[in-house]
Amino acid sequence: MEEKETQVITWINQLSQYQSINVFNPWRDYNPELDLAADSYLVRQKQLRQYLLPRWGTAKYIIVAEAAGYQGARFTGIAITCERMLLGYHSVVQADAVFLGSKERTSNPDSSLLNERQKEQGFLEPTDTVVWKALLENAVRPEEAILWNIFPFHPHKSGQPLTNRTPTKDELQVGLFYMGGLLQYHPKAQIIAVGRKAADTLQAAGYNVLVTRHPANGGARLYAEQFKKIIQGR
Repeated sequence: MEEKETQVITWINQLSQYQSINVFNPWRDYNPELDLAADSYLVRQKQLRQYLLPRWGTAKYIIVAEAAGYQGARFTGIAITCERMLLGYHSVVQADAVFLGSKERTSNPDSSLLNERQKEQGFLEPTDTVVWKALLENAVRPEEAILWNIFPFHPHKSGQPLTNRTPTKDELQVGLFYMGGLLQYHPKAQIIAVGRKAADTLQAAGYNVLVTRHPANGGARLYAEQFKKIIQGR
């Protein structure tokens, strides 16, 4: 096994150890009502590995949002990336732009908690779409960027697995531990924060960060403009 692959597997194994109340760990946990199979977490581990390998140690940008969402990384295992991108149902992102090889859904199409479109095509995350679209429109090759979350797991409200909540201060500190593990292999990568929560957390820890508006709540256009300026060096 190549050294790069060993590093990626070791890091994913570290991610898979984390567990906490009202947090779903995509690479460890299983929800029988929402996950397609009991080993869906292993599918998400595999997909994260396939995503990271072409980027590991060479990515020019690390784009960091707040936390995994239920419409995105919760089911794909890949930050800021939703199931419809992997399954060929996305209008902007082609599946092979994420990674080459087979892709699988892990959401259960028979779950009563999914709507009809989600049952048919998997989950769609609007923020993921905005971030990926900005990458592609600015001619950033997918393998030049690693998408990540400052809290890489999915924080949700108690008893409501298909909700998103803001990470706590303690959870953000946990996220910084894993962020450090990622950055040690990408010391020259430019960190781009998506929103103030990621930016403030990273800056408080001493990282040099460029900041963009979060795409949610009407911020999509401003995010695209700010990202374009960053890529063009202005």
